[in-house]
Amino acid sequence: QVQLVESGGGLVQAGGSLRLSCAASGRTFNRYSMGWFRQAPGKEREFVAAITANSASTSYADFMKGRSTISRDNAKNTVYLQMSSLEAEDTGVYFCAANSINAYYISRIPRDYNYWGQGTQVTVSS
Repeated sequence: QVQLVESGGGLVQAGGSLRLSCAASGRTFNRYSMGWFRQAPGKEREFVAAITANSASTSYADFMKGRSTISRDNAKNTVYLQMSSLEAEDTGVYFCAANSINAYYISRIPRDYNYWGQGTQVTVSS
Protein backbone atom coordinates (compact mmCIF):
# COMPACT_ATOMS: atom_id res chain seq x y z
CA GLN A 1 0.00 0.00 0.00
CA VAL A 2 0.99 3.64 -0.46
CA GLN A 3 1.14 6.40 2.14
CA LEU A 4 0.54 10.03 1.14
CA VAL A 5 1.78 13.09 3.05
CA GLU A 6 0.69 16.61 2.12
CA SER A 7 2.66 19.77 2.88
CA GLY A 8 2.81 23.42 1.89
CA GLY A 9 -0.39 24.63 3.48
CA GLY A 10 -0.57 27.73 5.62
CA LEU A 11 -1.96 31.24 5.93
CA VAL A 12 -2.04 33.45 2.85
CA GLN A 13 -3.73 36.76 2.06
CA ALA A 14 -6.44 37.01 -0.57
CA GLY A 15 -4.89 37.31 -4.01
CA GLY A 16 -1.80 35.40 -2.95
CA SER A 17 -0.30 32.13 -4.14
CA LEU A 18 0.53 28.79 -2.57
CA ARG A 19 2.08 25.52 -3.72
CA LEU A 20 0.99 22.27 -2.12
CA SER A 21 3.07 19.10 -2.29
CA CYS A 22 2.11 15.46 -1.80
CA ALA A 23 4.87 12.93 -1.21
CA ALA A 24 4.10 9.25 -1.74
CA SER A 25 5.75 6.47 0.22
CA GLY A 26 5.60 3.47 -2.06
CA ARG A 27 7.11 1.69 -5.05
CA THR A 28 4.33 2.17 -7.61
CA PHE A 29 3.62 5.92 -7.61
CA ASN A 30 4.14 6.10 -11.38
CA ARG A 31 1.22 3.69 -11.84
CA TYR A 32 -1.34 5.87 -10.03
CA SER A 33 -3.54 8.66 -11.23
CA MET A 34 -3.60 11.40 -8.57
CA GLY A 35 -6.13 13.90 -7.35
CA TRP A 36 -6.54 16.85 -5.01
CA PHE A 37 -9.70 17.41 -2.97
CA ARG A 38 -10.63 19.97 -0.35
CA GLN A 39 -13.08 20.19 2.53
CA ALA A 40 -14.28 23.28 4.38
CA PRO A 41 -15.82 23.07 7.88
CA GLY A 42 -19.36 21.71 7.66
CA LYS A 43 -19.03 21.07 3.91
CA GLU A 44 -18.72 17.97 1.77
CA ARG A 45 -15.36 17.01 0.34
CA GLU A 46 -15.08 18.40 -3.19
CA PHE A 47 -12.89 17.79 -6.22
CA VAL A 48 -10.13 20.29 -7.02
CA ALA A 49 -7.82 18.78 -9.67
CA ALA A 50 -6.47 15.48 -10.99
CA ILE A 51 -3.69 14.16 -13.20
CA THR A 52 -2.98 10.85 -14.93
CA ALA A 53 0.05 8.69 -14.14
CA ASN A 54 2.01 9.91 -17.18
CA SER A 55 0.83 13.55 -16.96
CA ALA A 56 -0.90 13.18 -20.33
CA SER A 57 -4.20 14.52 -19.03
CA THR A 58 -5.37 16.89 -16.29
CA SER A 59 -8.72 18.03 -14.98
CA TYR A 60 -9.80 20.99 -12.85
CA ALA A 61 -12.89 22.01 -10.96
CA ASP A 62 -14.66 25.01 -12.48
CA PHE A 63 -13.78 27.21 -9.52
CA MET A 64 -10.07 26.42 -10.00
CA LYS A 65 -9.73 26.77 -13.77
CA GLY A 66 -7.20 29.47 -14.59
CA ARG A 67 -6.07 29.69 -10.96
CA SER A 68 -4.29 26.38 -10.41
CA THR A 69 -1.90 23.94 -12.03
CA ILE A 70 -1.50 20.30 -11.08
CA SER A 71 1.77 18.57 -11.92
CA ARG A 72 3.84 15.58 -10.85
CA ASP A 73 7.43 14.42 -10.70
CA ASN A 74 7.43 10.64 -10.77
CA ALA A 75 11.18 10.51 -10.11
CA LYS A 76 10.48 12.19 -6.75
CA ASN A 77 7.18 10.40 -6.05
CA THR A 78 5.55 13.80 -5.66
CA VAL A 79 2.46 15.57 -7.01
CA TYR A 80 2.00 19.35 -6.76
CA LEU A 81 -0.85 21.84 -6.78
CA GLN A 82 0.15 25.42 -7.59
CA MET A 83 -2.60 27.87 -6.68
CA SER A 84 -2.85 31.60 -7.32
CA SER A 85 -5.39 34.40 -6.94
CA LEU A 86 -6.60 32.70 -3.79
CA GLU A 87 -9.87 33.79 -2.21
CA ALA A 88 -11.42 33.34 1.22
CA GLU A 89 -13.68 30.65 -0.27
CA ASP A 90 -10.57 28.55 -0.98
CA THR A 91 -10.04 28.02 2.75
CA GLY A 92 -10.16 24.40 3.84
CA VAL A 93 -8.23 21.19 4.34
CA TYR A 94 -6.65 20.00 1.10
CA PHE A 95 -6.25 16.25 0.61
CA CYS A 96 -4.06 14.30 -1.77
CA ALA A 97 -5.55 11.06 -3.14
CA ALA A 98 -4.33 8.17 -5.30
CA ASN A 99 -6.18 5.85 -7.66
CA SER A 100 -4.16 2.63 -7.86
CA ILE A 101 -6.75 0.83 -10.00
CA ASN A 102 -6.55 2.96 -13.14
CA ALA A 103 -3.41 4.91 -14.08
CA TYR A 104 -5.04 6.88 -16.88
CA TYR A 105 -8.63 7.50 -15.81
CA ILE A 106 -9.42 10.85 -14.22
CA SER A 107 -12.25 10.83 -11.70
CA ARG A 108 -13.92 13.67 -9.79
CA ILE A 109 -15.58 11.24 -7.35
CA PRO A 110 -13.90 10.69 -3.96
CA ARG A 111 -14.89 7.01 -3.78
CA ASP A 112 -12.85 6.26 -6.92
CA TYR A 113 -9.65 7.02 -4.98
CA ASN A 114 -8.47 4.30 -2.64
CA TYR A 115 -5.55 6.03 -0.87
CA TRP A 116 -5.71 9.34 1.01
CA GLY A 117 -3.34 11.63 2.87
CA GLN A 118 -4.11 13.33 6.19
CA GLY A 119 -4.59 16.73 4.59
CA THR A 120 -2.95 20.14 4.90
CA GLN A 121 -4.74 23.28 6.10
CA VAL A 122 -5.04 26.25 3.73
CA THR A 123 -6.36 29.49 5.19
CA VAL A 124 -6.96 32.54 3.01
CA SER A 125 -7.52 35.79 4.88
CA SER A 126 -9.52 38.70 3.49
